[in-house]
Amino acid sequence: MAISLCFSPLTSTPKHYSRIPLYKPINPITTLTTPKILNPNFKKVNCVPENSQNLSVIQEKPRWENWVSIAESLYPVYVTVGGVVACLKPSTFSWFVKCSPTSYSLGLWFIMLAMGLTLEIKELTNLLLQKPLSNFSVIQEKPRWANWLSIAESLYPVYITVGGVVACLKPSTFSWFVKCSPTSYSLTLWFIMLAMGLTLEIKELTNLLLQRPLSILFGCAAQYTIMPALGMILSKILGLPPSISVGLILLACCPGGTASNVVTLIAQGDVPLSIVMTACTTIGAVVLTPFLTTILAGTYVPVDAVKLSISTLQVVVAPILLGSYMQHKFPKAVKKIAPIAPLLAVLATSLVSASIFSENVGRLRSSVVGMSFSSDLPLISRAQNVLASEFGLVAVSVSLLHFAGFFVGYLSAALAGFSEPQRRAVSIEVGMQNSALGVVLATSHFSSPAVALPAATSAIIMNIMGSCLGFFWRCINPTQPKSSLEVTDKS
Repeated sequence: MAISLCFSPLTSTPKHYSRIPLYKPINPITTLTTPKILNPNFKKVNCVPENSQNLSVIQEKPRWENWVSIAESLYPVYVTVGGVVACLKPSTFSWFVKCSPTSYSLGLWFIMLAMGLTLEIKELTNLLLQKPLSNFSVIQEKPRWANWLSIAESLYPVYITVGGVVACLKPSTFSWFVKCSPTSYSLTLWFIMLAMGLTLEIKELTNLLLQRPLSILFGCAAQYTIMPALGMILSKILGLPPSISVGLILLACCPGGTASNVVTLIAQGDVPLSIVMTACTTIGAVVLTPFLTTILAGTYVPVDAVKLSISTLQVVVAPILLGSYMQHKFPKAVKKIAPIAPLLAVLATSLVSASIFSENVGRLRSSVVGMSFSSDLPLISRAQNVLASEFGLVAVSVSLLHFAGFFVGYLSAALAGFSEPQRRAVSIEVGMQNSALGVVLATSHFSSPAVALPAATSAIIMNIMGSCLGFFWRCINPTQPKSSLEVTDKS
């Protein structure tokens, strides 16, 4: 779904953008013809609210119940991750298996008890006695297979998480793909960008650029100023090794990731703005990514800006233009392929990230194993040992980069006076990077495998942090008072 949202028609706008009047305007003709009430004791009541922005949305559930509902909806994730862990490392659940069958019986007993606590016998009986609504037809906007594809695409964070778990526990799973690197990584990214081109409407993109130039330019400028600066600052403050510093700066100089579009939708942000920003920053990466990487990372290792620019042009812009040309030249054939293209792109992105992670997991393990974990050491000392390892440095630096990107992106949009949905879109777009491009550039142009490690780790950490932020904002209504400052673009 992360890819499909970026490829969806650019004119699709979330529901909260529709400006539906909350009351009917007063008809002047009716007002003039209405007889006056002569009763002096009659008290006039103004039925029209003076400020429609003061109307609040009735929330049926408190916020904590929304969080519980979100946690319950992740049941397929729990089962999938549990199954993968059980296959690769069965000893994880040995404590529960030792107590079987008593533990199984008590577990099932607790599940049925929870069901009984929430089951209303009276309501169940009423539903059984009610007649079926045979004449009521449900309008399906999409066919069933399209809904299944959307569900499969929306599980992108699950694919990334499961891929990371498998890469940690059994790295040899992706050895067939790693052996062909960096060619396999480049071809996969080329396919992802081709899928984007097949579903991207250039005409609609141009119309949105003309309608909302201010917010789009601000978002693109924030993308290529905030994140590169944060990458450079974090590498200096944390004292990272040169290879990891270059990888972190390269990741920070990459364009916005396509996963930001689905997170923006979850967060009730400005989805069209997010889609256009992703497309524009991706095209601009041909010049800006090599240029910024050379300036910021050139102090650590030599960086060839020309070769980086050529590679970016080959694996990003060329397939997008080819996909758009195919869409214009062969519309019937593309129409048949386009529905499944986003799902294939999502799976391809997950494969690249998991493969890069599996390639470096041995090195990360060795850096952790080399540390002292004596039982005599306090918990704080053990945590310090983990953070001092190469694995800890990569995880902490990547987490801080994305967290700071989300925060500073939102703060800059707020200071610029943008509306709340636009602030969320800019924040998510700035904080989420195209980690697949970072992986390809790192493996193709740098000899050290550690350079690709921040981008590969980012694919997992970024999606987890972005999804949590999206669900957090989903529980908060993005509307704001009419008196607040809001930036609007001239149409």
